Amino acid sequence: MPLPYGLAAAVQQYVRAQPVAVQVIAVAVFGSSVPLAIYAATASARLRQLGVIAPGATIALVGGTLAASFLGLAGLVGWTLSRPEISADGVLVRALYFLVFLVGGPGHIVTLGLLVAGMAVPSLILGLLPRPLALAGVVIAALSELATLVLVWPALGVILPVARVSALAWLMVAGARLPLRRSDIRTG
Repeated sequence: MPLPYGLAAAVQQYVRAQPVAVQVIAVAVFGSSVPLAIYAATASARLRQLGVIAPGATIALVGGTLAASFLGLAGLVGWTLSRPEISADGVLVRALYFLVFLVGGPGHIVTLGLLVAGMAVPSLILGLLPRPLALAGVVIAALSELATLVLVWPALGVILPVARVSALAWLMVAGARLPLRRSDIRTG
């Protein structure tokens, strides 16, 4: 789909010409919010089981819950764009498309960074993950927070896909490497 900062006509033309594609994308985005919410709840519980008493586990839960909520909202509003009665109104399409971009872009990615930070920082401090992996998480979380700057400088939009893909890849690796029990933590 075209970037929202371009010509309004390009967005409306795409939405009108590709309603099935818009609907499929929207349903997939909405559907992906559910496993993200489950992941956030599971990661937070695991961190608590591993002895994280600092705010990290709560930050992970809140960040993941917000990231999943923003993703779900982006999917639902995106689905609305696929409706013919909506796609006929250029002003409404533009407004809804900006909303999809904001909640599915910076809103989702900044809060996804909170999930990553909530896992990475305690993992670094307590040695729950290998140090390079935990440090990578801190860097990815910082990059995700920088996505806020897209709101004032649209040229930084390249941060959005880089932060999203990096964060999701990190979450998969960290989730697989996070120990099940405190006794499973290797020191040294």
